[in-house]
Amino acid sequence: MLITVSGPAGSGKSTFAAALANALEVDHVSGGDIFREMADERDMSLVAFNELAEEDDQVDRDLDRRLREIADENDDLVLESRLAGWMAGDHADLRIWLDAPMGVRAERIADREDKSVETAREETTARAESEAKRYAEYYDIEIDDRSIYDLVLNTSRWSPAAELEIVLAAVESYDPAEDEGRAPVTGVDYDF
Repeated sequence: MLITVSGPAGSGKSTFAAALANALEVDHVSGGDIFREMADERDMSLVAFNELAEEDDQVDRDLDRRLREIADENDDLVLESRLAGWMAGDHADLRIWLDAPMGVRAERIADREDKSVETAREETTARAESEAKRYAEYYDIEIDDRSIYDLVLNTSRWSPAAELEIVLAAVESYDPAEDEGRAPVTGVDYDF
């Protein structure tokens, strides 16, 4: 199965995707790891590469092209990034969206990055607005459209172990012969 895990910053997608891949004994590919590899390929720090990405849309397009290629070439994989569900498109067998209220996500980010909750909230809100604008402009993707996702989970409601249990139950009970309607991904411009 190719499973995608997407969600906003602070939703817990990286931690969850790694745990899911481990439980399923499949590989895990992270958009964040690919971004770091791309920075290394250009011999740039993450800060400098992020600044470049803000000015050069080809950075996002290269990352998304790689995600699309990985989805096209792999079957047993957990692919994780904000746009993984969209980039994998119809290659994905199961698309998961993780989310949590902004206050919870801001607290998580503040703890992770050792900053104030208010700073984390402001930065996360600005980042989300910038990303939503870019996704719509680049690919005609409305990031708030959850219609392509098979599971949407509020990670503030359950522990990481319980989240994993919920999703594993869905994965283990999935029968392609009984699938009457995987949501198609349409209208996305994959011209990278």
